[in-house]
Amino acid sequence: MSHNMIRDRNRAFVIAGLGVALLIAIFLSPFASKDPDGLDRVSQDLKFENKAVEDAPAKKLPFHSLFDEYALRGVPEGIATPIAGLVGTLATFGLAWGIGKLVVRGSSSPHPEYDDSNEV
Repeated sequence: MSHNMIRDRNRAFVIAGLGVALLIAIFLSPFASKDPDGLDRVSQDLKFENKAVEDAPAKKLPFHSLFDEYALRGVPEGIATPIAGLVGTLATFGLAWGIGKLVVRGSSSPHPEYDDSNEV
């Protein structure tokens, strides 16, 4: 199998996976449960949810001004969660892709299965 065929197949797989992730993030996120998530539920059960630090370190991060829990701030409620899912999915994909490129570029061992120099 040639290097180009493998590259095209991998690219199609990545694009399909990203497409499925985006569809889930955009179209299924509005149907997510409104019940508290695991950490919130435990804090409520153990009665310490009101003891949170007011000046939490997470509130100092740059993206805190954009997001409110699992929604985008300043956007109508019906589309705030899907847009946050879209942005989060793309950001996660971008980080994973970038790290993958760095790791592959830093790899010193050649991959013989991609070596098509011996093909006739």
